[in-house]
Amino acid sequence: MPGNPLLGVFFHWLGGFASASFYVPYRGIRKWSWEIFWITGGIFSWLLAPWFFASIQTNDLMGVMAQVPGRTVGLCVLFGMLWGFGGLTYGLTMRYLGLSLGMAVVLGLCTVFGTIIPPIFQGDFASKLLDTPSGLYILLGLGITLAGIIVVALAGASKDSALSPEQKAAAIAEFDFKKGVAVAIFSGVMSSCFAFGLASGEPIKALSAAAGTGPLWTGLPTLCLVMFGGLITNAVWCTWLIVKNRSAGEFIGRAGPAADADGTPPPLLRNYLLAALGGTLWYFQFFFYTMGESQMGKFGFSSWTLHMASIIIFGTLWGFGFKEWKDAAPRVRAMVWFGIFLLVFATVVIGYGNMLGTKA
Repeated sequence: MPGNPLLGVFFHWLGGFASASFYVPYRGIRKWSWEIFWITGGIFSWLLAPWFFASIQTNDLMGVMAQVPGRTVGLCVLFGMLWGFGGLTYGLTMRYLGLSLGMAVVLGLCTVFGTIIPPIFQGDFASKLLDTPSGLYILLGLGITLAGIIVVALAGASKDSALSPEQKAAAIAEFDFKKGVAVAIFSGVMSSCFAFGLASGEPIKALSAAAGTGPLWTGLPTLCLVMFGGLITNAVWCTWLIVKNRSAGEFIGRAGPAADADGTPPPLLRNYLLAALGGTLWYFQFFFYTMGESQMGKFGFSSWTLHMASIIIFGTLWGFGFKEWKDAAPRVRAMVWFGIFLLVFATVVIGYGNMLGTKA
């Protein structure tokens, strides 16, 4: 069944919006330590939401899972665990760099590794990209994406050099450019492993399709395994932090390390609801990603570029909404908007390349 690349681009934009928005509810959490709200939201992201939506949108989920070869399960979980390191440090990047700059650096590296390596690993890089007009358009779109990412990152560096420490702290409480960039580089490299996990789950998609699942939803069972791997990594790290910081009492409303000086307890219901919302939004990026990928035909690997570009677009817009660029010079703000334009244009070019591929 041929896909619809334009519909695929739309789904990727929905996923990008969900990903760029997931940290917004976390900003409203009060008197919870980072490790508490991160693992609470993560339980919704990596465990509850994947299995819930896969169970209602696919046929015979448990029967399909029972047929998955052990090697496929192992690879999906392994790449999920590696991706978990990226997701873990992704949250730290938002703390140190803010939404817009942090996303640009992390996702720029994700774009390169996640788009190029799967076809190289599968041995069809030349046949898919270099030997066809559609493939060349996709490469052009990837180049434009990288240019947009570089422009946004340069704008962030310019803003950093021009602002006083007080201005940086007013926009982003824990701003630290050097520490943030180091964490972002690590996060970007490790986060690209998610694309490898999805590629490893291709046999699961075939099994789900054979069970009668529609093409939009066949990727959902793979998410259950890859995201479970991410849960393992994040749970280990957060458990260590909870023990180290003695913050476990915050789960049940006790005042902990994140409490105010007066020792008042955290607003428990509010925090759980915001963590659940943020965690579910984090999952929805991949929910829509698998839907978008199903429409991209033989160039499904280019979905990663579209996904990353759309996250940066919406993440930068959120950054403006939270006034992270308020004190930046007009020239710097213009650079950011030019970077966003390049990223939007790149999604159009990649979508056109995919459309050519479906007609070939």
